[in-house]
Amino acid sequence: MYDIAIIGCGPVGALAANFLGKQGWKVLVVEREANPYPLPRAVHLDHEMVRLFQDIDLHYTILPDMRDTEGHLHVGADHGVLRYMGTSGKPRPFGWSNDYFFYQPELEDHLRNALSRFENVDVKLGTELIDLHSTHSSVTLTLVCDGNKYTAGAKYVIACDGARSQVRKALGVKLDDLQFEEPWLVVDAEVDGPVTFPPIENLPDDCDIQQLSVMMCDPNRPATVVPGRGNHRRWELMLKPGEDDDAMMEPDNVAALLKPWLKDVPHKIVRAATYRFHGLVAEQWRVGNVFLAGDAAHQTPPFFGQGMCHGFRDAVNLSWKLDLVLKGLSPDSLLDTYQTERDPHVRAVINAAVDAGRYICMLDPEQAAQRDAMIREKVKRNELPTTAADLIPPVRNGLVASGTTKAGARFIQPWVELDGERKLLDDVTDGQWRLLVNSQRLSKSNQTLLSALQQQIDIQATLLTDLECDALSTWLADADAQAVLLRPDHYVFGTATESSLGELLNTLANQLFSSSPLTSQEAAQ
Repeated sequence: MYDIAIIGCGPVGALAANFLGKQGWKVLVVEREANPYPLPRAVHLDHEMVRLFQDIDLHYTILPDMRDTEGHLHVGADHGVLRYMGTSGKPRPFGWSNDYFFYQPELEDHLRNALSRFENVDVKLGTELIDLHSTHSSVTLTLVCDGNKYTAGAKYVIACDGARSQVRKALGVKLDDLQFEEPWLVVDAEVDGPVTFPPIENLPDDCDIQQLSVMMCDPNRPATVVPGRGNHRRWELMLKPGEDDDAMMEPDNVAALLKPWLKDVPHKIVRAATYRFHGLVAEQWRVGNVFLAGDAAHQTPPFFGQGMCHGFRDAVNLSWKLDLVLKGLSPDSLLDTYQTERDPHVRAVINAAVDAGRYICMLDPEQAAQRDAMIREKVKRNELPTTAADLIPPVRNGLVASGTTKAGARFIQPWVELDGERKLLDDVTDGQWRLLVNSQRLSKSNQTLLSALQQQIDIQATLLTDLECDALSTWLADADAQAVLLRPDHYVFGTATESSLGELLNTLANQLFSSSPLTSQEAAQ
C-alpha cells in the first residue's frame, strides 16, 4: 500500500513525485513507456516554474539547459508591431526571468533522475495501468509489466497520463470544449545561425528579435517562431483550409515553408508534426480518491506557452494539500479545493490563449487589418497585459483569506540582503507556510497564536527588519498591510495589519483544521 500513486512520469508526474517524495510519502510512479519520449513537445515555462524547481533543489541542475529569453512579440498583417510583451531591462520581481525555453527530453531526464534521491519513491517504467477500482479509503491498481499482471494499492491517485488519459476515460469524465480547434504544423530544427525575419516596422530599439517568441499574425500564413535552448528553434505554422496534414509533413513541403526563415543558414530538421490546438477542460477533476492533473485535466492552445505551467501548478497544489490530509491535520474535504482553485485559474488563461488564437488565426486580409487597428488602440490605452506574466490571475476561491488585500496573488521573490549576503527571498526564509511581518517583533498574543499553529504545521515568521529589501516593504505598503502569509505554492493566503494579524492566523486555522490555533493546541494536549 502506497500513500500516493502517480500515473504517468512525464514532466507533471515527475514533478509531483519530487514534491511528494521530498515530503516523505511512499509514492508509486507508473509509466507505460520504458524511456522518455525522445522528441521535443512543450518548450516554454515561466519564473513560477523555476521557483518550484528551487523548492526541490533542482533549479541549478535544470537552468543550464534552458534559454533565458526576452518575452513575446506579436506582428500584424502589415508587418508592424502589434504587441511587444518584452522583458529586457525590466525588473524581475519573482527572482527569475519571465520566460525560459527548454528541450523537453532534457527536462524530463532531470526530473526523473532526481527521483533517485528518495528511497520512498518507487518508479515503475514500462508498466501499464489496465484497471483501477476505488473504495472510500483507497484505490486498487491493476498493472502489467513484461506481460505479468499484478496489483498495487494507494490511498490517493494522481493521473498525469496526458491528453488521451486512460484514467479520465475510465472514470467517465467528460471534457468541456471551449470551442477552439485549429490545425498547425509544428517543426523543430537545430539551426546554426540567425533566423531571417521580414522587415518589421516600429520594432523597439531595446529588443533582440532572435531572443523573442515571435507571432506573425499574417493572414497569408500565421506563424510563430520560438527560440529554444542552444541552437534549437521551433516553428508553428497554421495550416490553411484544404491543406492535408500528412502532405504538409512531407520533407519537401517542410523545407519550402522554412526556406524564407533560413536563408543560407545550416540547419537540421528534428521533427515535423501536425497538431490540433484545443481549448478543453475536464468537467470533474476529482472522482473519489483519484485526481486528474496536467493534460489529463486540461488542454490549452500554446499561444502564451502555459500548457506545462498549468500542469506544474496542478502538481504542486495537490502535493501540499495531500501532505496535510495524509498527516491527519486537515479533513479530506480540503482536497476539494483543488478543482475550486485550479479550474477557474486554468480557464482564465485558456480563454486568454483562445482569444489570442482567434485574432492570430484570421485569414481574411480585411478582417486582419481591422484587428491590427483594434489591438494597437488597446495597447495605447494600456488595456492589454504588458508581459506574459501579467496573464496569470490570482486564486480567487479556495484556501485564501478572500477578504484581505492581494489574497491569492503570486508573491514576489526579490533579492534580499542578510548578514552582508545577497540571496533570493526563498533561500533565507523557512517553513512551508511563510509569514512575513514588517515589524521589529510580534505582539505577545500573535506569537502565542503562531506558536499554537506551529504545533501542527510548518509555519515560520520572518521579520522584515532583519532583511534589507525595499521591494518587500513596497509590496506591503501597496497592500496597505504590515504582514503577508504565503502558502506553500507561493501564492498569498492573505494580508493583515498589525491589529488584524491574529484574525488572519485564526482564518488559516479554521480553513485547515476547522478550529482556531488555540483550540487545536488544547486538543493536541
